[in-house]
Formats: sequence, structure tokens, C-alpha cells
Amino acid sequence: MPRENEEDWTAGLDRKDVKDLLTKWRDENVRNSQKVRDLWLRFDLDRYLGDEKWPVLEQVFLAAMDLQDASLVKECITKLDAQFPNSSRVRRLKTMARLEVRERFDEAIKVYDEMIKNDESNAVLYKRKVAILIANKKIPEAIKELVEYLKKFMNDHEGWLELGELYIQEQEYTKAAFCYEELILTNPHNHLYHEKFAEIQYTINSSESLELARTYFAQALKLNPNNNMRALFGIYLTANNLSSHPKATSQKKKDNQRLAAWALAAINKAYRDQDQSELVGSLDSLMANMQIVN
Repeated sequence: MPRENEEDWTAGLDRKDVKDLLTKWRDENVRNSQKVRDLWLRFDLDRYLGDEKWPVLEQVFLAAMDLQDASLVKECITKLDAQFPNSSRVRRLKTMARLEVRERFDEAIKVYDEMIKNDESNAVLYKRKVAILIANKKIPEAIKELVEYLKKFMNDHEGWLELGELYIQEQEYTKAAFCYEELILTNPHNHLYHEKFAEIQYTINSSESLELARTYFAQALKLNPNNNMRALFGIYLTANNLSSHPKATSQKKKDNQRLAAWALAAINKAYRDQDQSELVGSLDSLMANMQIVN
């Protein structure tokens, strides 16, 4: 419910608007916990959604968990359990409510392990185990579980993203790069994956990895050429480094100097086109301290 003197954001919404909003958030995997609870309490959704209320009820349960609303958690679980008494999905939610929320994580993992034995195709159960390990900062254990999970569910993009981020936390950049290679193979037109892979290669900072970083920053710019400052800065920095690398030939140094100059000009132009004169001045000062030496 809105706090006193806080504007009621639900004003003007009808029941169809509410239903569409909740569906949109589920489809986009967005929690919006406070707003989900507001809608549930204000519009009495339980009475008019019919069979469509069950996915909404699970959505409300997750919102209540996020907000530590114990009474709403209990209400949701009671209704779901009554409707689906033998559901493994509801059992998972009950485990979250009874064990995870009380920080009885070892017991929760045991329950999930038992459920996995009966349903090895249930990806969510594996993810709950990984989430518990990450929440408890057991990153090596989470990585191990996630690697095993991805052997079974190789097309899970979120799983590869999570594993890549965990490897970065552990400074295992070569393994993180492998994760983003997998993502690029299945999503070759996603410029963000190319940029992230390039950033990892830039961090590795060998002559070979810098060459790869430059190539993938360039591909990211090709896929998303409109004011892609992240890729432009990446091209500038990698070309700058490569132009002064001790292993670089004279020709490669010149090629990278030209590329760095082009990227710098493109960056300046992008800022000027946005009429950000103060930023341009700051940028010029920054780049002046990073000038390429012939």
C-alpha cells in the first residue's frame, strides 16, 4: 500500500490494465515486488481472474518473499497448496517459504536434491540451489553447480550469463570468455555479448587477447552503430595499447594509430552531436593524457 502522502500510482488503472501489467512483468522476468503486491491488495485479483490467478498468485508469492511479507506468503502458499496438493512446483515454493526465508539453507538444498532425483528435467530446482550458494557467497560451489546444470541445459542463456559473471568475480577470465563465446554462438547478433567478450579479452591483456578485443569491439559497433560509446571507447583503448605493444610491427603500429584516431574522432563527434560541450572538454582533457606516441 502507498505510504501516507505518497501518490497512488495505481490510480486510473482498470482490471484489464492490471492483468496486462502482471503478464508483461512475468514475460519479461521482472519482479517489481512492491507494485505486484499493491495491485494484488487493491484490485482483489483473487476473485475475478479465474484460472488465470494461479500464475499471478505465484508472482505475488515471490513479491511477498522479496518484501518479507510473512502473512501474504502464507496466504499464497495455502491457496496454491490447496489447488495443487501434489505439485513439485508448489513444493519448491514451500521450501523457499519455510526453509530459505529462515536461512535454513542446508536443509533447503537437501530438499531440492531429493526433488531433482524425481524430476531431473526441472531447471528451476537447479537454479534455486545455485541461488542459495551465491547468496551465501559460496562462489566456487555455485560455479560447480552451474557447470553441471549447463551440461544438462546448454541453451539456457541466463545460466551462461550467470556463470560468466561468477568467473569474472573469481578473476578466471579465460573461463568467463568461454561462457560469452557460447552466448555469441547462439546469439550472434547481440552486440552486448560481443562487447562483454571484448572487455574480458582486454582485461586478459596479452597481444593475442587485445587483437581479439579490438575485433569484437568492432563487431559490436557494426551490430549497433548508433552512439555505441562503449564499443568506440573499447576500440580506442585496444588500438591505443596495440600501437605501443613491444611485439607490434611498424605497420601494425601505424594501423592501430589510425584506428585509435578514428575512434577518438567518432567519440568526440558523438558527444558534440548530443550538444554536451562540457563533456567534450572533459573528454579532450582525458584523451590528451593518453596520446599515442609515434
